[in-house]
Amino acid sequence: MQAGTTIAALGDSLTAGYGLPPEEGLVPVLQAWLVAQGRDVTVQNAGVSGDTTAGGLSRLDWTLAPEVKGLIVALGANDMLRGLPPEQTRANLEAILKGAEAKHIPVLLVAMQAPANLGPDYQKAFDAIYPELAATHHVLLNPGFYAPLLGNPPDPARLQPFLQPDGLHPNALGVTKVVDGLGPDVLKLLDTIQ
Repeated sequence: MQAGTTIAALGDSLTAGYGLPPEEGLVPVLQAWLVAQGRDVTVQNAGVSGDTTAGGLSRLDWTLAPEVKGLIVALGANDMLRGLPPEQTRANLEAILKGAEAKHIPVLLVAMQAPANLGPDYQKAFDAIYPELAATHHVLLNPGFYAPLLGNPPDPARLQPFLQPDGLHPNALGVTKVVDGLGPDVLKLLDTIQ
């Protein structure tokens, strides 16, 4: 990794730090975690609240400014919440991965999981998107934004202490746990940057 490397986090409200003071959002906490690991890195916040994979795709060229050498893609939660067709989400994410690939920018894809209340067919189709795209495009895969909060085996009842009152967005403690789960994969991303 080069000294003073810049990476961007392309995402939605989970990335943007919705409902939190700026210093407690995902990107500043992740950057502090990486610096504590001895990395000279700047993480740019390319998170927009309410954004879908289509919105992320429309912002890709702007996000991949010349100084950006790596990309974290954490999109799809709003597609799922709106019940958008999984094939649409897949196509948008694939276009994002191809856009980064064209610029020789390594990617960490952060998986999102659909809840059971959307039905087993939707859940199966949606959840398959991330591992399949990661394998096809040879990018790093993080098992899931909320994975560190759910435990192993995953238990949605464990989420409560880590979420804001809206039941969707992590609170400051939740962000810290998310970063603990995400950070090691971001280190792997940094190690792929020439």
